[in-house]
This record gives sequence, structure tokens and C-alpha cells, in this order.
Amino acid sequence: MADSKSEQVLKALFTALGAALPASVKCVRNEAIPTKIPAGGYVCLRDGELGAPEALMSPPTYIYEHVAEIDVVVELSTAAARDALFDSLKKAVGVVVAADRTLGGLCDYVLGDAPAPLELPLEGAASLKAATIGVILTYETSDPLA
Repeated sequence: MADSKSEQVLKALFTALGAALPASVKCVRNEAIPTKIPAGGYVCLRDGELGAPEALMSPPTYIYEHVAEIDVVVELSTAAARDALFDSLKKAVGVVVAADRTLGGLCDYVLGDAPAPLELPLEGAASLKAATIGVILTYETSDPLA
């Protein structure tokens, strides 16, 4: 059985992320943030929220503005190195979004939201810098379950 439209879109986004990020970055989907962040950083695609579709009745068409989330987390010993790595990963996500706004024709349009970075202090260790980047995936399907 073929994947649903939403799963096809998420797989295409995950594949594009994995191809664009350096090999030193741990890139996963729907996993918990590890206790130890790899030196190259951690990026996790989360399925996010489909939301209520706009429905057209003839022929039946459901238009979604699915908001997937991409967590970006870095941990390095100096603030300057942490900021530089975070910025490079954030830009890499932006390159993925801008490179193919239709994800190979699966979406009508893909748009990224600006992240709100935050510092997460850790006792006895360097702080983490993290943000969740929302990615709006606009697509249509003839059946919300298919």
C-alpha cells in the first residue's frame, strides 16, 4: 500500500534535510532529544499538525496547511562556536526549503517560519542553543486518510 499524501510529503522533506545537512549532524525524525548532543548538532523533523483542511466538494479535494516542525539543537563549549554552528544549521534548513518549494511536486508551496532561538542552561556543562523551525507544507489530497 502506498504512503498517505502527508507521509509522502514528510518523507520528501526528511530526505531533503538529510541530503543538505553535513554528515556530522544527527538528523532524525520524531525522536526524543538525546542527553548528549553530537558535536555537529542535532536536527529532528517532527510531523507537526495537519490542522483542519479547506474542503472543496466537486471533485472532493482537501487542502492542508500542514505545519511540520524541525528542532535544531547545538551544544559547544563556547558561545561563539555554538552561535556559528546554530546559524549554519538554520541556514541549511532554509536552503532545503528554498531549493524546492514543491518538494518534487508533492506540495503546492513550502514555506519556513523564522525560529525563536533560546539558550538552555545545563548544570556543569555548556548550555544548549535550540529552536523549533516551523515549515508550512501546503498540499492537497482527494482523501484525508489517503
